[in-house]
Amino acid sequence: MDTTPLRPGPEMPSTTSITDLLDTHARQRPDADLYRVPQGETWRGLSTTQVRSQAIEVAKGLIASGVAPGDRVAIMSRTRYEWTLMDLAAWYAGAVPVPVYETSSVSQTAWILGDSGAVAVVVETAEHAQVVQEALAEAPDVRQVWTIEDGGIDAIAGAGAGVADSEVTDRAAAVGLEDLATIIYTSGTTGRPKGAELTHGNFVLLAQSAVDELPEVVNQEGGCTLLFMPLAHVFARFVEVLALAACMPLGHTPDVKNLVADLGTYKPTLILAVPRVFEKVYNSAEQKAIAGGKEKIFKWAVKAGIDYSKAQDTGRVGLGARAKHAIADRLVLHKLRDVMGGRLTYAVSGGGPLGERLGHFYRSLGLNVLEGYGLTETTAPLTVNVPAKVKIGTVGPPLPGNQIRIAADGEILSRGIAVFRGYHNNPEATAEAFTEGWFHTGDIGELDSDGYTRITGRKKEIIVTAGGKNVAPALLEDAVRAHPLVSQCLVIGEGKPFIAAFITLDEEMLPGWLDAHGHPAMSLEQARTDATVLAEVQKAIDRANSTVSRAESIRSFVVLDSDFTQSNDYLTPSMKVKRTAVIRDMADQIEALYSNASAGRAG
Repeated sequence: MDTTPLRPGPEMPSTTSITDLLDTHARQRPDADLYRVPQGETWRGLSTTQVRSQAIEVAKGLIASGVAPGDRVAIMSRTRYEWTLMDLAAWYAGAVPVPVYETSSVSQTAWILGDSGAVAVVVETAEHAQVVQEALAEAPDVRQVWTIEDGGIDAIAGAGAGVADSEVTDRAAAVGLEDLATIIYTSGTTGRPKGAELTHGNFVLLAQSAVDELPEVVNQEGGCTLLFMPLAHVFARFVEVLALAACMPLGHTPDVKNLVADLGTYKPTLILAVPRVFEKVYNSAEQKAIAGGKEKIFKWAVKAGIDYSKAQDTGRVGLGARAKHAIADRLVLHKLRDVMGGRLTYAVSGGGPLGERLGHFYRSLGLNVLEGYGLTETTAPLTVNVPAKVKIGTVGPPLPGNQIRIAADGEILSRGIAVFRGYHNNPEATAEAFTEGWFHTGDIGELDSDGYTRITGRKKEIIVTAGGKNVAPALLEDAVRAHPLVSQCLVIGEGKPFIAAFITLDEEMLPGWLDAHGHPAMSLEQARTDATVLAEVQKAIDRANSTVSRAESIRSFVVLDSDFTQSNDYLTPSMKVKRTAVIRDMADQIEALYSNASAGRAG
């Protein structure tokens, strides 16, 4: 088995907790901006001392409201400063915050509140409060529900007026590296979500490891970052602590639909996002160019940029490539850089493969996208590319303090400071997840000679065709989904004679794409059978097929009449398709697809 060497991680006293990071900054740089909150079309800074003072006031209110050390406090909200404030307040009070996606149903909310044993809940809106209210029958320990938009944070702080500062500092001091920091429930692509128990040590040590490994990314002069991922997701929670460890100003924005406008006013130097965000930004730019009659020059500029980036990897960038890139930058690329605020130098992409095309494209803009890899159970980033040596198409080497091993069957195993301590109330699942201290990630991958990891698929999602061919669907799905018309792609073919796919169309992108390409407007239902749209989807599939053997290629597809969403329970809150549920519920459509293909060939 291939195993990476273990590089030493950071060392900290066993008494260290997340709040110690804030305490240190408040002493050493009391006036430094830690967070920035929207104020009209600008952003107002909050200093380390202001944030600490607010967090302690809210912590006093939690204590006065009966929240004891170790109690669970659930948070259900979009991404906003108040979420982070509640996280800090709960940690100062010695409590354990438990995130709930703001899109969660009553049954999902009830499961998380009940399984975690939450005693209090902070929600954003009256609608969230109603969801919680309906879930309380299965969450008997909940005693308090506060609503942010109804003044809930102020109400909590007001309740703590009689609590001494010393009670907060005593509680915070009693928490150390080994203590529970949060329980994050996995997305649950199969079965009920499991609660991953992550410690203060997981967050503090891993964040410091990232700061030490990536100083030019998180400690650059004038650096700041904008957080737009849901804070219920482990990646966003890690970013929250990473920014705290680095004392890097962090802004929050709740709606990805406003992301471009927010990037323009906030002007971050670093963003951290999932690949779908980078795909959307590229697709929107391409569509805008086509609508403006500049398709040819856009595509030329993109190719020139990608060629230039690829040449950088060889160490031989010719004068021709340099000249073309300079022209492309002057005509097209600088406009995309300006759209994203004009100051972005680094981005970290996690949650799935970005793809080499987009990696090279963004680097040609001057934005170095560092692909990383991790899971809820590894506190997010287990591995990440480093600026000194970026290998586009890989997810980089392990951060110091972590190790990767490739098992005999290709599964990626991990151990180290990032790895969680187990599943809440589920010793059986915890025992199954570990072998001799190594955590089974469920992903398939390989290591190169430099210890850089390449992800090739999910172990449970490997498709075995009737001919015995093993196919990893993720790489095909990601490639097809990169097309602006495609929302989701689900590759099928278990036990079948060939690989096929279910496709859903992107309702947001469809009108603009039709208009830009000179086609009449049409509904989603009309588009799914339209010859022009189908031909375009086929092009996306052909591009994906060019990366695999014929036996692995998608030979047939069907465009479904509706998308995979959270409301129809085919999509998790972290935007992963529930493959098992789709295949189960669409068994008839699968049989029809293969029957029709067989009949067509026979004809």
